[in-house]
Amino acid sequence: MQEKDELVKVLKSAIAEGMTQGSEDEGGAVGAAEERNALTRVKVKNVKTGKVEDIACQAAFVAIGHIPNTDLVKGQMDLDSNGYIVIKPGTTRTSVEGVFASGDVADHVYRQAITSAGTGAMAALDAERWLSEQGYCTPAAA
Repeated sequence: MQEKDELVKVLKSAIAEGMTQGSEDEGGAVGAAEERNALTRVKVKNVKTGKVEDIACQAAFVAIGHIPNTDLVKGQMDLDSNGYIVIKPGTTRTSVEGVFASGDVADHVYRQAITSAGTGAMAALDAERWLSEQGYCTPAAA
């Protein structure tokens, strides 16, 4: 959690820095502010050396980590060594009958919103089929 909080702080600082133009006076005040409509640079700090530098860029992709949020199922279903829910290949089925997993908790390769939406749809279809197999509902007519 500390890493996420630190990332948010760094990004807010970079955004604030990018929104201003002008030089600091001796008291640290910044000159006139000018709103920009595009990212042009990012100020980064090496946390080991303390060195700060500006990197010219036109876009940024922010990742918030690679730790799946699976604590609520720990000890109740199979997780891999990195904490992701193990699914049966080609499905969203887990080690627990009637429980399906998708998205960031099961996908340790892509971990992206679009793949989460796609596997979420797969999990919904798998759950519907399982419920039908158990006699809880009848499948919708084609």
